[in-house]
Amino acid sequence: MLILHRVVPFSSKLIRTCICLFSLSLSLSYLLYCLLFSSEMVMLKESDPTQNCLRVRSDGGKKLRKSLACTSSLDAIRNDISHGQGYIRNTLRNNTVDSSWNNLGTVKFGNKKLPKAIIVGVKKGGTRAVLEFIRIHPDVRAVGTETHFFDRNYDRGLDWYRGLMPRTLDSQITMEKTPSYFVTRETPRRISTMARDTKLIVVVRDPVTRAISDYTQTLSKTPDLPSFQELAFRNQSLGLVDTSWNAIRIGLYALHLENWLRYFPLAQIHFVNGERLIADPAGELARVQDFLGLKRIVTDKHFYFNRTKGFPCLKKPESSSSPRCLGKSKGRTHVQIDPDAIEQLREFYRPHNDKFYEMVGHDFKWD
Repeated sequence: MLILHRVVPFSSKLIRTCICLFSLSLSLSYLLYCLLFSSEMVMLKESDPTQNCLRVRSDGGKKLRKSLACTSSLDAIRNDISHGQGYIRNTLRNNTVDSSWNNLGTVKFGNKKLPKAIIVGVKKGGTRAVLEFIRIHPDVRAVGTETHFFDRNYDRGLDWYRGLMPRTLDSQITMEKTPSYFVTRETPRRISTMARDTKLIVVVRDPVTRAISDYTQTLSKTPDLPSFQELAFRNQSLGLVDTSWNAIRIGLYALHLENWLRYFPLAQIHFVNGERLIADPAGELARVQDFLGLKRIVTDKHFYFNRTKGFPCLKKPESSSSPRCLGKSKGRTHVQIDPDAIEQLREFYRPHNDKFYEMVGHDFKWD
């Protein structure tokens, strides 16, 4: 008012009044602006969108919203993921395995996707071992149980199948294993229809040893089962093998592979040597990781040989008091079979094995 009095003569009362009112209106506008701005900040704090982002993260079922308001929470999420994966890699380097981190039980991010790789066979070849060994890799997420989608549940549709898959990040590979796929005629076409670039893993084993292992497992569940020879031969004295028995038919690898090669190139199928998986698990897993395009993280430092089971096991995780071995059904002592019957089966499989070696370009030396 002092400045106004000096600038505007006292005689100009009307002008002075107008200027005073104008100044007062500016002051009131400024105060109103300050009040509105403060209330807006309070409202934002009460309904903080970054909290919504964090809530979405904890639910794990919805996509994170990419907005400026979510930036800080997204950064926190990325740090959590990075920390989790870093923990896994450090754990692996320290010769310990903690599957709960591989399953990201505490980090529920990502989306359910159709598998990029499938272990399609064969039964009693070592498929469970391959799955359990490869899934400790931080870039692999796998379904623990056999889905049987492409042989038994195909009519349920791909959405049902996708719903069975674990959540994966963009950098991770989704996998599943169902060993009966290899011998199911419709499976190659169905997988090809889903995705022609699906990578396939087949764990093969000496077909005679595999058949005996298959029989041993079935006998443990069905004690009154006929003898192995009764099931394996139509006429043992003439050496006539019964190829209608599933335990024998599975071992005709060349026959089944022909069906797969109608839909997939050989380069898209990786064969794991079942015998070498027992003798050198790290070596076989190194080749599996190469095939899947993964860094070789699972190494010989993660395995030890269990002499009781006659099978390799994973070393003890820090979170467990005991090592991780496969179930009681793995490494089971085989039923004793007449040596003559075994030799007859080897003669039967020899030409089929030779054809298989030629098809895959590798001699498994099952003779």
